[in-house]
Amino acid sequence: MSEHKIERYTGPAGGWGALRSVTNSLLRQDIAVKGAKTLLSANQPDGFDCPGCAWPDRNHASTFEFCENGVKAVAAEATARRAGPELFAKHTVAELAKQSDFWLEDQGRLTHPMVYDAAIDKYVPIEWVDAFALVARHLNALPDPNQAIFYTSGRASNEAAFLYQLFVREYGTNNFPDCSNMCHEPTGSGMRPQIGVGKGTVTLEDFEKTDAIFIFGQNPGTNHPRMLGELRAAHKRGAKIVSFNPLRERGLERFADPQDKLEMATLGSTPISTHYFQLRIGGDFAVVKGMMKHLMEREDRGDALLDHAFIAEHTQGFEALADDLRAESWDVLEQESGLAQAQIRAAADIYGEAGSAIFCWGMGITQHQHSVATIQMLVNLLLMRGNIGREGAGPCPVRGHSNVQGDRTMGIWEKPPAALLDTLAKVFGFEPPREPGLDTVEAIAAMRDGKGKVFFALGGNFAAATPDTYETWKGLRRCDLTVHVTTKLNRSHVVHGREALILPCLGRTEIDIQAGGPQGVTVEDSMSMVHISTGINPPASEQLLSEPALVARLAVATIGHRSRTPWLWLVEDYARIRDKIEAVFVDFKDFNLRVAVPGGFRLRNTASERVWATASRKASFFAHPVPRDTPSHRARARLGKKGDTVVFTLLTTRSHDQYNTTIYGHDDRYRGVFGQRRVVFIHEADIRALGMKDGDWVDIQTVWEDAGDGADMVRRADRFKLVAYDIPRGNLAAYYPETNPLVPLDSVAVNAGTPASKSIPVILTLHTAPVAAKADHEASAYAIG
Repeated sequence: MSEHKIERYTGPAGGWGALRSVTNSLLRQDIAVKGAKTLLSANQPDGFDCPGCAWPDRNHASTFEFCENGVKAVAAEATARRAGPELFAKHTVAELAKQSDFWLEDQGRLTHPMVYDAAIDKYVPIEWVDAFALVARHLNALPDPNQAIFYTSGRASNEAAFLYQLFVREYGTNNFPDCSNMCHEPTGSGMRPQIGVGKGTVTLEDFEKTDAIFIFGQNPGTNHPRMLGELRAAHKRGAKIVSFNPLRERGLERFADPQDKLEMATLGSTPISTHYFQLRIGGDFAVVKGMMKHLMEREDRGDALLDHAFIAEHTQGFEALADDLRAESWDVLEQESGLAQAQIRAAADIYGEAGSAIFCWGMGITQHQHSVATIQMLVNLLLMRGNIGREGAGPCPVRGHSNVQGDRTMGIWEKPPAALLDTLAKVFGFEPPREPGLDTVEAIAAMRDGKGKVFFALGGNFAAATPDTYETWKGLRRCDLTVHVTTKLNRSHVVHGREALILPCLGRTEIDIQAGGPQGVTVEDSMSMVHISTGINPPASEQLLSEPALVARLAVATIGHRSRTPWLWLVEDYARIRDKIEAVFVDFKDFNLRVAVPGGFRLRNTASERVWATASRKASFFAHPVPRDTPSHRARARLGKKGDTVVFTLLTTRSHDQYNTTIYGHDDRYRGVFGQRRVVFIHEADIRALGMKDGDWVDIQTVWEDAGDGADMVRRADRFKLVAYDIPRGNLAAYYPETNPLVPLDSVAVNAGTPASKSIPVILTLHTAPVAAKADHEASAYAIG
């Protein structure tokens, strides 16, 4: 681990720092030579798709189509370290639970299926056939299939996801909580009724042709580093790049491309953002509405800024929106955005003068109470100038997991469309359940309340990724059985049900041999490109199963006696699975032929063709009031009578040394944090106003309706170091999963259910000796660190 220090970073994103990090990652996992060879196959026509983010590949035949984050992901999967039965024989689960998330995953690749033995508090080996029999026994004993919960990680392939949703629906439930519920669910919920699709409409080629790129609530330098190449190229040719982010993020300021020999040799870099606006946390809605109001004011004065022909032919609801904009108060917009009116007008002028524009956004937009309305406002702004369905323009939600979008396409959805269920019934000869299932937050509540009895996770790290850690862990422990399909040990395996299984699977980089020979799987990226991924490394253990094979064998054990689906035949050759996908989804016609082409193919996106698959067959403008009743508003009103108590708004974020809940190390290079993670970023004036100093240790406590004034629930995360940072006053940022205990389970996006992890009302107090919260003891220790 690095030396504990806070040291201001002055270099660009990328550059020599990225190369050093790449080298260290390969050396640390004892795979320097093997790792280099593996990376040469990343994102290649005959290689594997990077298991990192869902940003598309610029050139699927490029030898160097990977980034720092991708290297860390590949190195972690291809590591020479092994977490076999000997590890579990050495440690009780209680001992493992005391280790950090970093330590757990750092033990290496899992090698054998393991079952929990409560008598000795250890995981012990189990044969695959017995593991499947155990799961089947629990599932078939449930009086109601809806008492089973089937979670899905966005790293599952299309083939695995398709078989998984088919098995679960044949079993009898639509309980499909997944990582989409925790990230981009508001994107789909907002865009589908508005333009008929829940996906972005742009391609990488649009980034070459656009005049302006607006980035809302996203930090590509850490979360999607390959995106920086597109932004760098756009800046060099003169496109405007306008960023809205509460934090000053180095990846949005400057970037040095490690593949540019001149830039590296001269220690040079390329600016990214031409304009950078540091709005308040959650202020995006007010900013976007202010930009629209400014355009309307200019239009009313005679400036021709709106695309009236497009509005008339393709949209409905514009006049109601226009009236709402004219009536909006600039005072309210300034107050809620944290920006001056002049700044909002300047951003609007850049948009109004651009011939075409792309709007990108990430979880800084989606993880708020009013995220669906915010996304609809973003789309409103695009529609006003006809910036959907033409070159260089459109919405670009940037997703995280490498196949999170593909999993939803394959039917991993707790609210499936009737048309999908009708087709499944026709193709596979069974009647799927029609009742909507549970999303992630609803599933946690069901387990906590004793209504969810079996929890099965196809990948992911549910215990660490989810909100309200105390409540989530209570729910998992109330289950009769918890099962995790995974490549490495993580927090979820030590927060288990009465019975528990760990089922190890192949990784994306590994050779998958079935009866029909070596197999490839397919994934869909953020821009609807579908391509094949084929592993090149020998499996970490002969005991590993592929995810499709694992699902098929589980289906045979559980419903084989009544299913007409030829499960084992399908996994002999994954082309057979793709044939079935083609039979269910019309956009996958000639699937096997089209995916054989290097780079794959793009799924149809009706909105990009200006075909609106909405009820009215038009794109719709939606008018929304500026949110004045957010969690932070309510918390400040509640504590306003209690002296000098200051309520801050906290956003949870990743460090540069992590991907989702996977912790690769303890450095956050670009933010100047080294060797540690329990830090909270705060404006230096706020530190002084609290009577504290930079470097003091504080405890963080959520202000919520069910806490305080004699209520039972206390949500706390203790002992965080104050770090003075360039962030608006009244706002804080800290890393998850350490701060997930602070996110109330019922603080979710309206009409989407996504946890509002980017807008948590909290108070800070100087750290003292830990006080036991009225919650699970171990979860409290996790929050304390």
